[in-house]
Amino acid sequence: MITVSNLSVQFGKRILFKDVNLNFNSGNCYGIIGANGAGKSTFLKVIAGEIDSTTGSVTMGPGERMSVLSQDHFKWDDYTVLDTVLMGHTTLWQTMKDREEIYAKENFTDEDGMRASELEERFAELGGWTAESDAGALLSGLGVKEDKHSLMMRDLSGKEKVRVMLAQALFGNPDNLLLDEPTNDLDMETVMWLEDYLAEFDHTVLVVSHDRHFLDAVCTHTVDIDYEKITMFAGNYSFWYESSQLALRQRQNQKAKAEEKRKELEEFIRRFSANVAKSKQTTSRKKMLAKLNVDDIMPSSRRYPGIIFTPDREVGNKILHVEGLSKKSDDGSILFDDVTFTVEKGDKIVFLSHDPRAMTALFEIINGNAEPDAGTYEWGVTITTAYLPLDNSQFFDCDKNLVEWLSQYGEGNEVYMKSFLGRMLFSGDEVLKKVNVLSGGEKMRCMIARMQLRGANCLILDTPTNHLDLESIQAFNNNLKTFKGNILFASHDHEFIQTVANRVIELTPHGIIDKMMSYDDYISSDSIKSMRERLYDK
Repeated sequence: MITVSNLSVQFGKRILFKDVNLNFNSGNCYGIIGANGAGKSTFLKVIAGEIDSTTGSVTMGPGERMSVLSQDHFKWDDYTVLDTVLMGHTTLWQTMKDREEIYAKENFTDEDGMRASELEERFAELGGWTAESDAGALLSGLGVKEDKHSLMMRDLSGKEKVRVMLAQALFGNPDNLLLDEPTNDLDMETVMWLEDYLAEFDHTVLVVSHDRHFLDAVCTHTVDIDYEKITMFAGNYSFWYESSQLALRQRQNQKAKAEEKRKELEEFIRRFSANVAKSKQTTSRKKMLAKLNVDDIMPSSRRYPGIIFTPDREVGNKILHVEGLSKKSDDGSILFDDVTFTVEKGDKIVFLSHDPRAMTALFEIINGNAEPDAGTYEWGVTITTAYLPLDNSQFFDCDKNLVEWLSQYGEGNEVYMKSFLGRMLFSGDEVLKKVNVLSGGEKMRCMIARMQLRGANCLILDTPTNHLDLESIQAFNNNLKTFKGNILFASHDHEFIQTVANRVIELTPHGIIDKMMSYDDYISSDSIKSMRERLYDK
């Protein structure tokens, strides 16, 4: 349990939040949401004791232990993978070190014997006898194979280190667990493993994430940082989003009577509760939406960008045919081989692979930016494409302002360009900002504005949610669901894939899997799992 009392955080004249009084109870998982810069990570750091609050205090229950997902992936380079995980339980780790030290003494006294006995008792109480096997099981569940458990951390890749840091945070069943973007760099199987793990976790969890499906799968409550306040709601992210949108529509409809509004909100809660009650998360803990107050539902102050893709023309009968494409990476590994498929009208295809470089390589090839090792591709004559690449750095290597930059990619006067930038939440003097100083999220919004100018009927999107906040992701997602053309994309965002894609193509070193089905059906199919194992293990 974590108790937050009269908490405020202020930097100079800027108030992030003030007068926060909340209890985070054991058995619940709290999703922390808020616009970029609202203070989500700062709030977690205050709770973790990493930075001081301006006023107030944070306390835990007597004897409780807190574990925090480390963001420093180089701190542990001089330790083995297994030891790094064990160090997540600092009390157990210190007990292990004290125990080793006392047994290493050459002159073992009676006093040392008494101390050793105390350490053995403490070691057993803390689960020391099964600690290494427990740590190993966590690592394996997170996709770090057993042959890497004895390696030094410095010898792991960045993505492997992320998994070890997560295992470290989870190790030892902490009473309070703080996770900041835990799904970053995790593949779909590992994210699903983590969802299942947290759904059964009996203690207190606070999590910040841009992955809406993950928040929906694990969270019993949503904690919203808005209006310089922090407000807690029963329910997951989807409940918060839908209810805040409903409250906004009601506020805009001044003619509706108060009683009509209340009935509409109560009906929304009833329907949402019935749907959510079927999820695996609530089945396991039975706590979501335990207490819902109609009066707690209020519109958010969030601003959502106007992401609207409108094709200038319909697609014809021929869209894209790919025949026998193959590509190796610079290190000689096979990214994909003998890839053949035809894109049909209405197809919204998500591309998957164990190696994300495969999707990027395919998209670069079909956009004419790279050559395949073998094979061909041909676009239909009616097709116009708009491409959102994974790496957009080359587009911003200049000192143009936003209006000048966007004007390179479309016809129209300054007012016209400002209207597109305004849709993407650039207003006032912001449009005169130099593009080479933009943040990652701002660059992505510029790239999306550039795409909208194209009026394309086929969108090619390489990991489109990178660097975007939840509001931009939600707006992007909403528009793609109703887009009238074709979409070819890769993404780590489960909800984005599930709600946009109607076809899945998985690229492997030994062929492809091509299925006309939803993402959820694809990842839950036993026959496809067997097929995937065969194609990757050849």
